[in-house]
Amino acid sequence: MSTVFSRFTLLFITISFVAAHSTSAASLALLHPDELKALEEIASTLGIPKLNLLYVYGDPCYMKKLNIDVANPGSENIIACDCSFNNSRTCHITELRLKTLGLPGKLPPELVKLPYLRVIDLCRNYLSGPIPMEWALMPYLTFISVCANNLTGPLPTGLQNFKNLTFLGLEANQLSGPIPDELGNLTSLTGLILGSNQFTGSLPATLARLVNLEDFRISDNNFNGIIPGYIGNWSGLLSIHLYASGLKGPIPNAIFRLKNLRDLRISDITGIESFPNISSQSMHTLILRNVSLSGQIPSYVWYMPVLMILDVSFNKLSGEVQTLQKAPGDTYLNDNILSGKVGSAAFLNNESYIDLSYNNFTYPSGCSDKSNINTYRSSYLQKNLTGLLPCAGPIKCKYQRYLHINCGGENVVVTNSSHKIAYQADNSETKATTNQHFQNWGVSSTGRLLNDIYIITSTFTLSEDYPTFYKSARQAAQSLVYYAFCLENGSYTVKLHFMEIQFSNEEPYNRLGRRIFDIYVQGELLWRDFNIKEEASGTRNPIVKEANVNVANHLLEIRLYWAGKGTTLIPKRGNYGPIISAISLCHSSLEPGCGAEKTKHHTNYPFIFGITVVVLAITLLAFGLYTQKRCKGDKNTRERDLRALGLQTVCFTWRQLQVATKDFDQNNKLGEGGFGSVFKGELSDGTIIAVKQLSSKSCQGNRDSLKLDWATRQKICVGIARGIDFLHQGSMIRMVHRDIKTTNVLLDTDLNAKISDFGLARLHEAEHTHISTKIAGTIGYMAPEYALYGQLTEKADVFSFGVVAMEIVSGKSNMKQTESSDPIWLINWALTLQQTGDIMDIIDPVLEGEFNSKEAEVMIKVGLACTNSSPLSRPTMSEAVQMLEGETEITQVLSDPGLYGSDWNISKMRSTDTHGSSSTSGLTDQTATTMKSFVSGAGLYPLYPDSMILNSTVDFSSPSL
Repeated sequence: MSTVFSRFTLLFITISFVAAHSTSAASLALLHPDELKALEEIASTLGIPKLNLLYVYGDPCYMKKLNIDVANPGSENIIACDCSFNNSRTCHITELRLKTLGLPGKLPPELVKLPYLRVIDLCRNYLSGPIPMEWALMPYLTFISVCANNLTGPLPTGLQNFKNLTFLGLEANQLSGPIPDELGNLTSLTGLILGSNQFTGSLPATLARLVNLEDFRISDNNFNGIIPGYIGNWSGLLSIHLYASGLKGPIPNAIFRLKNLRDLRISDITGIESFPNISSQSMHTLILRNVSLSGQIPSYVWYMPVLMILDVSFNKLSGEVQTLQKAPGDTYLNDNILSGKVGSAAFLNNESYIDLSYNNFTYPSGCSDKSNINTYRSSYLQKNLTGLLPCAGPIKCKYQRYLHINCGGENVVVTNSSHKIAYQADNSETKATTNQHFQNWGVSSTGRLLNDIYIITSTFTLSEDYPTFYKSARQAAQSLVYYAFCLENGSYTVKLHFMEIQFSNEEPYNRLGRRIFDIYVQGELLWRDFNIKEEASGTRNPIVKEANVNVANHLLEIRLYWAGKGTTLIPKRGNYGPIISAISLCHSSLEPGCGAEKTKHHTNYPFIFGITVVVLAITLLAFGLYTQKRCKGDKNTRERDLRALGLQTVCFTWRQLQVATKDFDQNNKLGEGGFGSVFKGELSDGTIIAVKQLSSKSCQGNRDSLKLDWATRQKICVGIARGIDFLHQGSMIRMVHRDIKTTNVLLDTDLNAKISDFGLARLHEAEHTHISTKIAGTIGYMAPEYALYGQLTEKADVFSFGVVAMEIVSGKSNMKQTESSDPIWLINWALTLQQTGDIMDIIDPVLEGEFNSKEAEVMIKVGLACTNSSPLSRPTMSEAVQMLEGETEITQVLSDPGLYGSDWNISKMRSTDTHGSSSTSGLTDQTATTMKSFVSGAGLYPLYPDSMILNSTVDFSSPSL
């Protein structure tokens, strides 16, 4: 009875709620049904999934937004309506603002079905397609903003039909071609924003008709020709931005006579000479940077009543500056030849941010640094430390030959398998003008960012393969200078570490961000229009730029300069300017160590225990095969062969293995691979063992066909190299693996590489140059000197690693079977491509071009260097690791003859394996022990129809060759 009552109560409440809602809805003005239906079509074209427009979720006009999930806190989802129709019972949408949502669709022509729409704002999405000409049919449409989207192609001439348009914002797209003459017919425009596109040609004369313009921005384009004089006739102009537009001077004088002008920004053009006469008393921002200005700064500039930002840097201005006490809030005079006495009380008490760097001022003795005034290299004493830091006091040099800085971060130690390097902290707060100096280095930063924050930190988890200094970076708005003083003179290697950590691929519109700046070292422009994301083949990828420079006056200077190019509103307005993660300077006499401290290796007992277990498992597997299928000799023969493999001569019966594993109880199962299952066992003396039970259903391992991206391949390759390096010199027990190949590499759940299968490993004592041993290994991975003469050194593993590295980068097996009996070896193919200059053709096509070209080139070169036919020409594994990690230059790769000549016939080897009695004693199948949560390294690349891997690991003595 109570259950029935409860259900009745619930039903009553539900009915009451619906009735109440219906009554409420009836009393409210609702969106017109036709527009409600149109919203569904619009949402579909925009790429909005699962838009629910049922009234139970709220009318869009009542809710003032669309009912969609919004993850980005900075997004805008706004609908404005006019509900005065039909006696205030019907609404029509007048504004649609869907900003910073990452919408992946197209600009929707269906917006024409919202006939009362006045405002379309779809900024910061990932929308494509042309501007729909259907929008011109909307009689009330006055505002269109589609900034920071994926629009391409030329501007349509049909834009002239948008007669009532007052604002057109197309900033930060990929629009190209010339501005159509027809754009001049939009005479109602007050705002025309075309910056950060790829427009070309000159500005058409028809734009002279746009006499109502108030805001005109065309920065960061590829225009040509001169700045047109008709701009001076736009009497209502308030703001004009011409950063790096491509246009040339001179600037028409009529522009400077515009009396309402508040914001004038022109940079990085030529053809301007003397300082202009500015009429406007409303000017609050005046930027004439790097425009070839010469002569003196006129005195009226210091008395402009509302001027807050003055930037006349990077010009040829000269003469004395006497009235700095009246300087605007942000004043940038840097990089001129200005002079005058600095040090008056009025100047020293000035609260403005002033940059005087790179000038010829005179300072009184005993002056002190001020945090808001940058005086770096501002003294006429240019050639000594006093001129470098005029108010720093006496500097006593203790000359250094190296320097490592973590730009924007704290003290960190970067460690690899052989050494560690300490990077000094550079995490002090900076402002619009800053010069900070430490014991033998400093940083000079110029320019104000909107958020006034000059250190950026990553919001993602950094890969373990990358040094921790990539977690942060220092940023500047205009110029960022790092300088090292008290250096020993001589030749230095400069390494600049970059990673784009501000743009991400999580939000589609972030992919559109472009950070572009110039890089100077010792005053020489080395890299113009440097783009981190482009150089590193994506965001969150490191890129290191390296230069060799000479230090002759104990000073080395690195400068990053923003020349007005790149986007400025992604991921939000004010994000631009150079960033850098770390800097390394190294005197040529110190390379490659460069102040590095040797890493002390400690015995890794869990690792050694793991090796012991794996070796024991492989031993048992070998004995099982040996006993069941191949054991035809007597006990002495068995012991002789096993000693040749370096293994303990212990035999187990099938019954013993059954007892140890409790008859292969599933509860003791550790894992399963393509060759069978691995079980935990316990011998009668308490010894724990691992036993592999071979599967009769498979003669070859199962493969996983993961499609691994480039970053994962790079991580796996470096991981393999580090593992082999540890075996060679990191462990107290040095050993040569003898069977490095892809199927002997395990990958854990995070795709970290682990070397396995130590059944053929041999100990290597340091006092012996090589080991003479029976030959065992896998054809195609064995070094020539070992395969032909039985001479085993650590360089044999280096050779095998080189083959594996080439397999990783190419996605192919180490040999390709042809119609004849002989295969084509991957390394020989690579050498052929190298000789023809087409080596990059070897890169796996599955990557579809999405890879770091610098890392790929290094991996290929390392692979070729490691597979050199001469063991003396191969690097050590430690050197290979340093090459892959970018710590040392790549060994020069010379063309090498084919690895295996015509006498090295694969069919002969198979024949020897099958029928030759001398080769059977050590025969093992090509297995990779797969433990729990591990997958086979064969999943590095999918199997191709024209690829194959040998089914057996061949063991043969030298006479059988």
